[in-house]
Amino acid sequence: MKGGGGGGGGKRRWKVLVIGVMVLVILSMLVPLAFLLGLHNSFHSPGLVVTLQPSTPYESFSRINATKHSQRDVSDRVDQVLQKLNPVLLPKKRDINGGSRDMNKTSISGSKKKGVPVSPAVVANPSPANKTKIEVSYKGVHRAVVSVDESQRTCQVKYGSYCLWREENKEPMKDAKVKHMKDLLFVARAYYPSIAKMPSQSKLTRDMKQNIQEFERILSESSADGDLPPQVDKKFEKMEGVISKAKSFPVDCNNVDKKLRQILDLTEDEASFHMKQSVFLYQLAVQTMPKSLHCLSMRLTVEHFKSASVDIEDSEKFSDPSLLHFVIISDNILASSVVINSTVVHARESKNFVFHVLTDEQNYFAMKQWFIRNPCKQAAIQVLNIEKMEVDHSDMKLSLPTEFRVSFPSGDNRTDYLSIFSPSHYLLPKIFRKLRKVVVLDHDVVVQRDLSPLWDLDMDGKVNGAVKSCSVRLGQIKSLKRGSFDANACLWMSGLNVINLARWRELGVSETYQKFYKQMSSEGEPREAIALKASLLTFQDKVYALDDKWALSGLGYDYYIKPQTIKNAATLHYNGNMKPWLEMGIPQYKSYWRKHLNREDGFLSDCNVNP
Repeated sequence: MKGGGGGGGGKRRWKVLVIGVMVLVILSMLVPLAFLLGLHNSFHSPGLVVTLQPSTPYESFSRINATKHSQRDVSDRVDQVLQKLNPVLLPKKRDINGGSRDMNKTSISGSKKKGVPVSPAVVANPSPANKTKIEVSYKGVHRAVVSVDESQRTCQVKYGSYCLWREENKEPMKDAKVKHMKDLLFVARAYYPSIAKMPSQSKLTRDMKQNIQEFERILSESSADGDLPPQVDKKFEKMEGVISKAKSFPVDCNNVDKKLRQILDLTEDEASFHMKQSVFLYQLAVQTMPKSLHCLSMRLTVEHFKSASVDIEDSEKFSDPSLLHFVIISDNILASSVVINSTVVHARESKNFVFHVLTDEQNYFAMKQWFIRNPCKQAAIQVLNIEKMEVDHSDMKLSLPTEFRVSFPSGDNRTDYLSIFSPSHYLLPKIFRKLRKVVVLDHDVVVQRDLSPLWDLDMDGKVNGAVKSCSVRLGQIKSLKRGSFDANACLWMSGLNVINLARWRELGVSETYQKFYKQMSSEGEPREAIALKASLLTFQDKVYALDDKWALSGLGYDYYIKPQTIKNAATLHYNGNMKPWLEMGIPQYKSYWRKHLNREDGFLSDCNVNP
């Protein structure tokens, strides 16, 4: 009896152990499975809410913020969970949007059952390369570093002006239906070869072929949404239905992959072609005169000879050193007119202002006729043909101030434009032999203050009074040889320059420039680059720094100059490619230039001049 009882008790204990082991095994399998299925979300703290806040179209998200729960013990447990789960990989924007919709459904249903709000789960889809760091904060304490694809980074100033321009001028997609048709056509072509090999799907093959041919016919006749036929929506439905059926069959992925790669190669080639074409057209638009301005020049030239205009010039004023003399080197009639008009409008006594416009032979008569038709109050205007000047140089050609694009490839990737004197500027002391001081204005300048105080400046024996640009240093120009200059010296800008001609002649500045130019000509560099280096070295220690408020530059390339900064500047310099008289000029800056343009002249409407 005892032996039997002992054996029965042992069997019961053995059965209990077996059942306990089986329960542990089942639990060990269920717990990981619960985490994989996302069931653990229902056990989160009811006070934790995770939000994703996109700040711009190019920034998927910036920070993950969590609200603080009132129960301290629950918050501590959440902190521990967050520490264990770091780092978290966040997906791209489209994955977040798609995933958040699905997860929101789960969280809503779960919250109805449990009676607590549930944070949406985020599915990881990391990008393998080009990742930048974004901070993740919880209760104000930095917890983790999140990796985000750099293609979605914030469009900041350091990424370049084009990036900012693209964000500022983003427009809704045009001809969306035509582009959607092309996408559907690409997909159908990719699946068609695989479906055509299936004997049992002859009807689907015929339908796909008919839809492909129909789309090709429509796209050959339509380039915009307005050109599409009225029943195009039904054709969209048919094509989408055919593609959906094709995707439901097991197809040869290699064929689909090969076809999509071919389409990708063709698209990349087309994009590269259009990019090169746009760059060429951009440079062409920048470097050539608009048709309307060429028309204006021709009409004025014909008018000058038809009317036999008599020059009313006061030669005594043009050589009187007691008056205030301005020099403008230009081949652009409207630009020169705006500079003179804006200067005279803001002058206290315009009768003391004398303007000397140096131009080439082609625009000489047109320039003279324009200022005969449009005089500027009591100011005197003299137009000179530089190609007919009697100076020591036999080959006299007009050369405008040269602009150089200065790029900084490292760091913030910003771009500046540096304008510098041209060879024509070094002829001024010989052209104006009786004058002691002049103010040189570039033709892309607009004046907003009275410039008379510039003649009262004590320049401490310097030759050139100019605004310096310390964003670019002399030592940053790679082609300059070290040791012959101060590497930390700031570069100076043309646009508004006070020139002491008497001091210029004493120091022989023109001769120094010619000497540097000849020495560097043997290096085989372009003439513009040689002129830049020669000018910078010639005026070393000869530049008097004007206050920054005298001239504001950048209106020809910088989209983000504050209106108050523009208002405080005495002169506005449109240096850069986007000149105000061109269609590509920056729109918000054109008004400062247009208001000084004489729109009443009949030739402007005849030539369709509307800058």
